[in-house]
Amino acid sequence: MKKSTDYMDIPCPPPYEEINREAFRSLNAEHFEGMLVDVTKFLNQRFSLSYSTLMGPMEIPSQYAEIIKIPAAHYAFGANFMHPKLMLFGRVLNDGRVDAGVKCALSDNLSMNADAQLTSQPHMSNGKFNIDYKGTDYRTRFKFGNGAMLGASYIQSVTPHLSLGGELVWAGEDRESNISYGARYNTDKMVAVGQITNTGNVALSYVQKVSEKVSLASDFIYNYFSRDVTASVGYDYINRQCRLRGKIDSNGCTSAFVEEWLDNGLKVILSAEVDHKKKDYKFGFGFKVGE
Repeated sequence: MKKSTDYMDIPCPPPYEEINREAFRSLNAEHFEGMLVDVTKFLNQRFSLSYSTLMGPMEIPSQYAEIIKIPAAHYAFGANFMHPKLMLFGRVLNDGRVDAGVKCALSDNLSMNADAQLTSQPHMSNGKFNIDYKGTDYRTRFKFGNGAMLGASYIQSVTPHLSLGGELVWAGEDRESNISYGARYNTDKMVAVGQITNTGNVALSYVQKVSEKVSLASDFIYNYFSRDVTASVGYDYINRQCRLRGKIDSNGCTSAFVEEWLDNGLKVILSAEVDHKKKDYKFGFGFKVGE
């Protein structure tokens, strides 16, 4: 006999902005080019310092088809405070930028977070502030940002596997609005997501969990107005000491990203991205300590 659905006991969905998080994590690794060193020093259980440097080429605009790269180095120093109800983040970059963030749990259901990036360049600093409320089977978020930006999102579980939601964002300075609607269907073995926006974008993603270690992912993005189409397929392999991700898209770009966990908190990273259409080849090697 088929078990009836208890609509008073359905799960709370992820935030609307994260309904395709499984596909995004599998298909969008943090690729880089050059040499990366990332060190985190824990001073105690709650406070830590971080240092990061990336030595590699920087792309500059060019009127020609080929990509121009010049040697560059980027440094960043950060401090983090972690508490179950309060998290603080701060980072200073060598070009003068300052990134800061705070996330605070006001109650079991209500939380707020704010992020800001300050720079010496005129009109380039930005900030945003979010208020999140988590219900038993729904989530909602209100957003405020510079440029007179206002936004709100809502997502509701309608069955144990299906969630429906939407988002509205108003940019006051540009007098533009963005509206999107989304649906998420997930089980223990798969996640399927569809989104449509008033700008003409139709985005579909699908993740199939082949086993406890292997997942296959794909996405499809179509713009009704420009008729542009982009599709990609990839994989995500995780075991006890290694994570391997790779993908290929319809533009001829192929990438792979490997993370290997060694002893004493050391992680070795290999990154490779080959764009045959643009004849752009990026390779990176790095390691992280203290994570």
